[in-house]
Parts: sequence; structure tokens; C-alpha cells
Amino acid sequence: MADNQPATNGAGRKRSAPLRIFGGIVSGMNAAGSCWIVVLMLLINVEAIGRSAFNSPIIGVIEMIEISIIGIVFMQLADSLRRGVLTRSDGLFNQALQRKPAVAHVMGILTYLLGAVFMVIILFGSIPYLGEAWSENYYIGVEGMFTAPVWPIAVIIVIAVTVTMIQFLVTLTDHVRALTGHAPWPGEERIAGHEGENGS
Repeated sequence: MADNQPATNGAGRKRSAPLRIFGGIVSGMNAAGSCWIVVLMLLINVEAIGRSAFNSPIIGVIEMIEISIIGIVFMQLADSLRRGVLTRSDGLFNQALQRKPAVAHVMGILTYLLGAVFMVIILFGSIPYLGEAWSENYYIGVEGMFTAPVWPIAVIIVIAVTVTMIQFLVTLTDHVRALTGHAPWPGEERIAGHEGENGS
């Protein structure tokens, strides 16, 4: 495809700019989380070698692992949802999608609506916590040895939950469009029309 051609889906329709930008954000967060995992693995190996070979462990590795796992999970949450690999039990949904598509799309609407509501509930708890972590200077670790501020992870959680909530709404809208006989948003056909093929 030439560089000056617009991004399209398999049907040849232009993919909307908002979805293209949002998709880039979701993919970028997932990639950042993957890079974070690599850095964490390198850090663990360096710490293990330093501890066993030179009796010189890196202070704070355990704390960094604990807080990093939280950040990584939330950063990759929206992409997992978008690609349909978020842990779920969809046997009934897949059967309904094949036999009664309308029923399946109603199930999808309710499921993703509940998911969006759940993200809002998490935000209601995470935003005040972010404010407290910033103002009260929350930290993990032991003073005098190693400490790390908590607020950066709280920021990641707020951003990631917001993005995941939007992804829930995008997917919900696809099911609404499929239920009413409209095509899914360009670039999102797999979710609304072929979810049963890739479900696990």
C-alpha cells in the first residue's frame, strides 16, 4: 500500500481517525508493557547474578517487581480486551452467535456495559488514591535503603482504566451496530461479527 493511501479495513472502507488514534494508544500501551517486562527480566537476572556471584544484590528489586506487575497488567488490559484474549468463558456466547446472532449481540451489549461500569467504579477509587499518593508522598520500600513513589503507578492505573473503559464502550457500540443491522466501526469488524471465531 502506498504511503499516501488512507488506512482501511479488509472491506476497503476508510478507518476513522479517532479509532485509528485510539488504536495506536492501545497498541502503544501494550508495547510499553511488553518492553517493561523485558527490562524487568533483565533486572531480575542482573540482581540474581550480582547476589550469587558477587554477593552484591541490587537493593529494591523485590519492591520494583511488586509495583511493576501492577503497572504492566493495567497497561496491557485494553489491548487484551480489543484482541479478544481477555480471560473469559464464552462458550454460550459463541453458540448464540452462530445460532441466534441477535441474542449474542444483546449478551455482548450487557457484558461490555457491565465492563465499562466496572471500570468507572475502579476510577472512582483510583483517582482519589492518586491524589492522596501525590499529596501524602506515598512510597514503597524501606527508608534508608530503597524507596519508590507510588504516584507514577497510580497515574498508570487511572490512564489505563480510562482507556479500557473506552475500549469497552467501542466494543459495546459494535454490538449495537451489528444488532441494528449496521456494519461495525471500520477496523473493529472482528469484535462484533467474528468474535466467536477467535474466542478462547
